[in-house]
Amino acid sequence: MTRTVTGPTDHVVVVGAGLAGLSAALHLLGAGRRVTVVERDPRPGGRAGRLELGGYLIDTGPTVLTMPEIADEAFAAVGAALRDRVDLVPLRPAYRARFADGSTLDVHSDAEAMEAEIERFAGGADAAGYRRLRHWLGRLYRTERDRFLDADFDSPLQLLTPDLLRLAALGGFGRWEARIARHLSDERLRRVFSFQALYAGVPPERALAAYAVIAFMDTVAGVYFPRGGMHALPRAMAGAAAEAGAAFRYGERVTGLERGGERITAVVTEHARIPCDAVVLTPDLPVAYRLLGRAPRRPARLTHAPSAVVLHAGCDRTWPELAHHTLSFGHAWRRTFRELTRTGELMSDPSLLITRPTTTDPSLAPPGRHLHYVLAPCPNTEIGPGPADWAALAPRYRDGLLRELDRRGLAGIASAIETERLVTPADWSVREHAAGTPFSAAHTFAQTGPFRPRNLVRGTANAVLAGCGTTPGVGVPPVLLSGKLAAARITGRPRPRAARRGGTPAAQGARR
Repeated sequence: MTRTVTGPTDHVVVVGAGLAGLSAALHLLGAGRRVTVVERDPRPGGRAGRLELGGYLIDTGPTVLTMPEIADEAFAAVGAALRDRVDLVPLRPAYRARFADGSTLDVHSDAEAMEAEIERFAGGADAAGYRRLRHWLGRLYRTERDRFLDADFDSPLQLLTPDLLRLAALGGFGRWEARIARHLSDERLRRVFSFQALYAGVPPERALAAYAVIAFMDTVAGVYFPRGGMHALPRAMAGAAAEAGAAFRYGERVTGLERGGERITAVVTEHARIPCDAVVLTPDLPVAYRLLGRAPRRPARLTHAPSAVVLHAGCDRTWPELAHHTLSFGHAWRRTFRELTRTGELMSDPSLLITRPTTTDPSLAPPGRHLHYVLAPCPNTEIGPGPADWAALAPRYRDGLLRELDRRGLAGIASAIETERLVTPADWSVREHAAGTPFSAAHTFAQTGPFRPRNLVRGTANAVLAGCGTTPGVGVPPVLLSGKLAAARITGRPRPRAARRGGTPAAQGARR
């Protein structure tokens, strides 16, 4: 039995209208609570925001949507449905991988299509290995889904269940890269099923194999894109919450919390004082702890994941070899992760994620134009260049990135750009993301499961945390789950599991 907030919880203030806050709001509303959402920006979204630039509609945060049934659970809490509010397009391929030797591989979530593609790319032995890998990834996900991902922890002792033994038997406490290598001999293929370790903030040779569940989400469950851009999801969630009775206060920054003993009695903004019975805090951990006036004691300081430079480029042309999502790998691999996580150097031979959302939704750009997002991982500001350094570094880095893209086949990209926005760790720092990274605390063993910063903070009886820094972690599905878990801490009600029963169309679509 996990701890819940005691005392009255009739009116809950949710600080932040990002995916975590909106998920919490919907689940709270479904449990009969009155909800007020306070957001510093003029619209919902948080990290999944929207930038309008010269006729281009730019997603400022995540570009990959997996496991839509988790979002559907939040809509279902208020009697709504994801399919009625968001037009989700399955991406085929989910990714296109382009390697430094000139080879390409389309990554399909459909088993037969992927097996055929791997046989073409690497031969029959690795195609058979893929079948075994896919089966293992599915078993890993089913083992982790309820007990480890969709679960609150009050003590490491809560791990002591039969599911822990099943996870151990699956090799979940081994190393991610080594587990993939059991099935695939081609080094290029191994990258496709382990690059996701970057989201966890740990090199694949050191990351727990349990985190290969992210590869399940990316390569098996399917990748989707909402028409209107990724921002369409938080916009729809906010709409559903408002219709269910939530009050939204946009353009208000929270400046403090009033206390009466261990209870938060009001949320104070630049413009108002909002009395409350409980509060859900979704800002990054240092901001949340500062508002609470206390932070949990940990044996070691938090380690943060690498950051990223993102170039948003609106172009007058595009390149046909690009898919919606294209992974452009350099020659280097282990050295790249060492630079990102240990030495703090910029990638000497970068691996990049290039997203062209206008492949799927041309309305995001003016007629005949295309959007390209180029994400280049980089060290966070704790071990790499600090925010002040990026002010001078950014123009040179941008020019070097464009030269590298030109060498990799995007000929003339610099001259094709009509409008652009470069986002660096300095910008993430301005947004109050710790260590200048949008990916928060890394998923090291000491920051995983019950060892991750918990969503309840000692000394405060009625405040709950949500977002990527707390349980269960980083990525769109975990962040949505964090909001659901925060709501459960307040309501104490069993959480709905329509997706598990296979009842939602989104879940059914994810399995096809």
